[in-house]
Amino acid sequence: MNEYKQTGYLNGNFKVFHLNDEAKQEIDFHYHDFHKILIFLKGNISYCIEGRNYDLTPNDIVFIHAGEVHRPIWQDASPYERIIIYISREFLGAYQQENNDLGLCLKQAHENQSHVLRVPAFQSTKLGNVIKELEASFHSTEYANELYHDILFLEFMVQLNRAVIREGVEYISTSSANPKIISIIDYINAHLNEDLTIDRISETFYLNRYYLMHTFKEETGYTIGHYLTTKRLLMAKELIDGGMPATEACYECGFRNYSTFYRAYKKNFNATPTGESSMNALQGYS
Repeated sequence: MNEYKQTGYLNGNFKVFHLNDEAKQEIDFHYHDFHKILIFLKGNISYCIEGRNYDLTPNDIVFIHAGEVHRPIWQDASPYERIIIYISREFLGAYQQENNDLGLCLKQAHENQSHVLRVPAFQSTKLGNVIKELEASFHSTEYANELYHDILFLEFMVQLNRAVIREGVEYISTSSANPKIISIIDYINAHLNEDLTIDRISETFYLNRYYLMHTFKEETGYTIGHYLTTKRLLMAKELIDGGMPATEACYECGFRNYSTFYRAYKKNFNATPTGESSMNALQGYS
């Protein structure tokens, strides 16, 4: 069974990378336990997120929630250039007041059933200018530069959210997606804490179980069982990080056996659900 992994690491509130891959690569499906924003700059790339595929054009902004399985797909050998921003869930959670919810951009993307925002004339907007200044600040040694990073990042998030609610922006639709598989993915995520089996899913969607398993793997690159387990583990991690005891989180997320949960949690996160951890995160940017 092919596995997809948690990649990347984030030890602070945010990280910013400007990357340019000159050679075509094959990147497996993976996920992060933090949010990710990608600003696409150059290349011939489609992006697959939770069974939805998007053909990107320069300056598209891609929103990927923590735990969403995704990967870029090279359409040819063109260089792939992008800015990647990792944002901790805790950081966004600290800015959830009614009039300054910095996570609004991620919520709006979810409500619009799209992961990609297209902003006209992006490079000449305040948003485009502040991301340039933010990038430049990482190469500066001026006074209080670390504090300046934080200020610029907050400005970037403010301008991004202003762009989201401004008229003229467009959430693009998928270039290709199987509506049935999308519905199944949504159904799985809505019933993680229940006794969810392949037979139950096949009966709910009136599909032969073998056809369901084959089509799900073909369309998404991963099996239903592995997808379900990973989503449950991510849900459990969030509950545990919020203070819920590990045993309670285990059963709250649909696991029926604590030993099985414990082993799977440790394998996925290189840490026990009770908090014992090792240096875990695999380096990876996409």
